[in-house]
Amino acid sequence: MDFTLFFPLLLNGLIVGALYGVVAMSFVLIYKASQVVNFAQGEFLLVGAWVCWWLLTTYPIPFWAGFLVTMCFMTLFGIILQVVVLRPLIGEPVISVIMATVGMSIFFQALMKWMFGVFAKPFPPIFATERVQVLGLQVQPVYLLSLVVSLFIMLGFWWFFTYSKHGLAMRATAFDQQVAQSLGVSVPRVFAMSWAISAVVSSVAGVVVGVVNGVSSALSFYGIKVFPAVILGGLDSIIGAVLGGLIVGVLENLAQWVDSEFLNWGNMTQIAPFYALVLILLIKPYGLFGTKNIERV
Repeated sequence: MDFTLFFPLLLNGLIVGALYGVVAMSFVLIYKASQVVNFAQGEFLLVGAWVCWWLLTTYPIPFWAGFLVTMCFMTLFGIILQVVVLRPLIGEPVISVIMATVGMSIFFQALMKWMFGVFAKPFPPIFATERVQVLGLQVQPVYLLSLVVSLFIMLGFWWFFTYSKHGLAMRATAFDQQVAQSLGVSVPRVFAMSWAISAVVSSVAGVVVGVVNGVSSALSFYGIKVFPAVILGGLDSIIGAVLGGLIVGVLENLAQWVDSEFLNWGNMTQIAPFYALVLILLIKPYGLFGTKNIERV
């Protein structure tokens, strides 16, 4: 067996898995606040990456400035999206809201293709060096940046939900909307906040992936790739989202090594997370950390 690729793929799986965990937390955030699965999550990555790319290629500004402007834009984008499209659907059947997110997904994919084309476009050079050495392995600086940003976002989520006033209001809304509203919590404001945070966090992942692979409509596929991580961890668990993201990231990369060494099937990287998803759901239908909802008739 050739282990020369094993450890680089394992390290890459942990780094990519942390990024998956961040996007999975955005899924969970919206679901916990509004009980809606956002199928336009991948398009948040796509829109954020295209906005940052456009700023850096149109105006002579440094990367950090374009990145901050993109975060401000995505905050407004998430709020406007929730207020204009989703707030009128409050009280409607959940399937109506889910279909609205599917419609948004198709709309933004078509809009980005119309505005920027269908071919991948690279980001301008950001780092002075293409690779740095970590534990004897050659790693792109953007991957290290993504790991640091992912850890920072995870710590930010922990502080936000544990100590901040708005985070506690969001937890109360997720537990019971009527009780939270009776205690003075503005449920519509919590919904808007959750969509804004989700859009910002997802766009961070979109920019990082865009710097590595270029920006194209393929970025929206990350919303589907992260979905197994969300289900694995539990649809309403922030900790489960992080763990699920790490599991999916490692599985994708190690499946590539197993396939090259033993199976030679091809495309194992794409399907391995979904195999794991099916196995976990057979054992734990609510995911690793999901809340069990038992209904008695």
